[in-house]
Amino acid sequence: MAAPPRGLPHQRRGRAPQSRTRYPDYDVLANARHWDPVTREVVLARVRDVPPVRFFADDEAKTARAFCAEVMAQDAEPRVPVMEMVDAKLFEGRLDGFRYADMPDDRETWRIVLRGLDAAAGGSFATSPQRHAIVAAFAKGELPIDIDVTRAWSVVMRAVLAEYYSHPWAWNEIGFGGPAYPRGYKNLRVDGREPWEVADPDADDPVPFATRVEDEHVNHANLVGRTPSTR
Repeated sequence: MAAPPRGLPHQRRGRAPQSRTRYPDYDVLANARHWDPVTREVVLARVRDVPPVRFFADDEAKTARAFCAEVMAQDAEPRVPVMEMVDAKLFEGRLDGFRYADMPDDRETWRIVLRGLDAAAGGSFATSPQRHAIVAAFAKGELPIDIDVTRAWSVVMRAVLAEYYSHPWAWNEIGFGGPAYPRGYKNLRVDGREPWEVADPDADDPVPFATRVEDEHVNHANLVGRTPSTR
C-alpha cells in the first residue's frame, strides 16, 4: 500500500480510501449496532458486496475504472469501488429522475464519454500516461465528443461523487458520523457534536483554495453592491 501524503496520518481504525484521512482513529462502522436493521444492512453491503460489472462492456469497464480512479485521486489501495457502483446504478436503471433536455439518456452519455476518453488517448485511456491531462481537458469542456461536453462532465461526475460518498470508507475520510436513526440528534448548537461524532483534529482549513474562491466571490459581490448568492 502506498504511503498517505505527507501531513496526513495513516488510518489506524477502520478503513479510508488509500488510508488518507484527517481522522485516523475514527471508524464510522463502529456505530453500526446503533442503526436500524434495514439501514445497517444497506450500509454494510456497500463494503461487503462489490457489485459485478454488468452494464459496461470489458473495454468500457477498463476506461470507466481508470476515469473514476483519476477524478477521485484513488491511486492506491484500499479504493472505493466507484466504477462497479456506477455500473450497478446504470444497469439497474436507478437514474436521477431528470436529465438535460438536449442530452441523451445518462447511460448513453456514459458510453459516449468513455469512447471520447479513449479517442483522446489515441487508443486506450486506461493505459495512457496522459490520463490526468485528458481528464483536465474534459473538466474544461475540451473533450472531443458529439454532445455538450460541460453537461456530459456534470452527468458523469454526479454519478461518481454520489457513489463515492455513499461508501463508509469515504465517511471515515471526511469524518461523517453516518446515519443518526433511530438515535437522532440532541446537540443542536454551534459546533455541537453527538457522542459518536468526531472533532476535526486540525484547525487549518483543509481546502484553503475553496475558501479563497468564496471570499473573492463575496468581495466582488460587495463591490458591485449585490448580496452574494449562497452556494
